[in-house]
Amino acid sequence: MVIPFLSLYIDSFGDYSDVYVQNWSGWVFLVTFIAAFLFSPIWGRIGDKYGRKKLLIFFATGMGISVFLMGFATNVWQLFFLRLFMGIFTGFIPMSQALIATETPKHIAGRVLGTLQTGSITGSLMGPLLGGALADTFGFSSTFKWTAITIFLSALIVFLGVKERKLQSGNGKENKSYSRKEVLLHIVKHPILLVVMIISALVQIAHFSVQPILSLYVEEIHGPLNIAFFSGVAFSAAGVGNLLMTRKWGKLGDQHGYIKYLILLLFMAGVVYIPGAFVSSIWQLVIVRFLLGISIGGIIPLRIAYIRQEAPLSMQGEVLGYNTSLRFLGNIIGPALGGLIAGFYGISTVFIFTSSLLIASGAFLLFVWYRYEYAEKGSHSLS
Repeated sequence: MVIPFLSLYIDSFGDYSDVYVQNWSGWVFLVTFIAAFLFSPIWGRIGDKYGRKKLLIFFATGMGISVFLMGFATNVWQLFFLRLFMGIFTGFIPMSQALIATETPKHIAGRVLGTLQTGSITGSLMGPLLGGALADTFGFSSTFKWTAITIFLSALIVFLGVKERKLQSGNGKENKSYSRKEVLLHIVKHPILLVVMIISALVQIAHFSVQPILSLYVEEIHGPLNIAFFSGVAFSAAGVGNLLMTRKWGKLGDQHGYIKYLILLLFMAGVVYIPGAFVSSIWQLVIVRFLLGISIGGIIPLRIAYIRQEAPLSMQGEVLGYNTSLRFLGNIIGPALGGLIAGFYGISTVFIFTSSLLIASGAFLLFVWYRYEYAEKGSHSLS
């Protein structure tokens, strides 16, 4: 609800140059991800030990307070530190993924996590539209306060509506307490799991390298007429494709294997992005973005479901915390790298880079999967 007008809010603090506003907009946006990158594994470990419902309420309350106070900010430094403070509590969605993953039987984890992802996507599509409407009607400051109320409402819904069960497995490995060193060793000793987590960062780098310059690309191919509307259409197209297919991909992963469909979707997303470098009209770009959304929509639930499958219950929160940190790292690197490539070689080159990174990620995962799972199963079946 507030991300689309952060730069405009900064501009309203005083008579600043465009360069000043752009620089601070970048820092104010990124500082939340930096804090989240540092704190995610810590919260994951605490969630494993003390329960995830309590942390969900804690996160929503902390974020709500941060966003509410942003409505009273009078200078960019106050906004910067409030966004930093908010980043410490930016774990609601990853923690909800961990809660649902551990409470869901393994054989339907992909489908259930895909359903959760549709909620996240719907919020991503509706939030900017609702926030923009509120900002136009009531002003920036009031919109922060209304956004805070929705976050406090989330805390109340979790408090009243969620009952967390302490799952017990007959397998002692599932229930024992693990040290941080043991968790890291578990990840390293499972090469496919490690690569899936690394790919979390690579996919975010690829996806976010295009996001900040998409509006500029729309202006380049369409012109300045109704630029905000057409940029919104281009942004939303990926979300619509994502919304339509994410649950389906999760269900297919449950039935036929998460890694197989992860490899397929990485290659598909890479191939789909290539035409983006050569589009000549806004509607061609919208189609490319829609197809990207279809292909990339299953990657998050499939990754989480695979981690659910490979990590013992009592360490899943911490493993998912490391996975979330890697995602946030991608969120930090992607915009900077995309802007750098666009500045030197042009915006269309960013699409080629994105495609190459996604295809390389698919090839990397295919190699590791073949080496450590497919080939090993083949050798066992022959013995």
